[in-house]
Amino acid sequence: MSNLPLKLQTIVADFSDCQGAEKLEFLLEYAEKLPPLPAWLQDQRGSLEQVHECMTPVFIHAENQAGKLLYHFDIPPEAPTVRGFASVLHEGINGSTPQQILQIPDQFYLQMGLQAVITGQRLNGIGAMLHHMKRLAQAYL
Repeated sequence: MSNLPLKLQTIVADFSDCQGAEKLEFLLEYAEKLPPLPAWLQDQRGSLEQVHECMTPVFIHAENQAGKLLYHFDIPPEAPTVRGFASVLHEGINGSTPQQILQIPDQFYLQMGLQAVITGQRLNGIGAMLHHMKRLAQAYL
């Protein structure tokens, strides 16, 4: 887990401590914590990065603040699992440098044990979100 930003390491450890259905409940708690798209981005939805690999419409925007990235997500409220993934990434990665983000293993989420309670197709969604976040981070190197 040493390639993960400290906040993401903590989240991964918290998930790995959960058993069975607790993991899904914990993910749904994260879904409720995802902040709404900031007002200043509301009119710019068309310019946000879309994660086409997700069945749910997922849009991501990266903002560079003094060399550290902040990500903003636009995901419908009726997609709690996807919102939970985004919230884990939002909380775990925001404030990291582009270099730190690019070092995150593509399948870091397997350390969380989510594959025991979520289908592979849904897990591909978190991987796709991370891939797009890395692409956005690459632009700030």
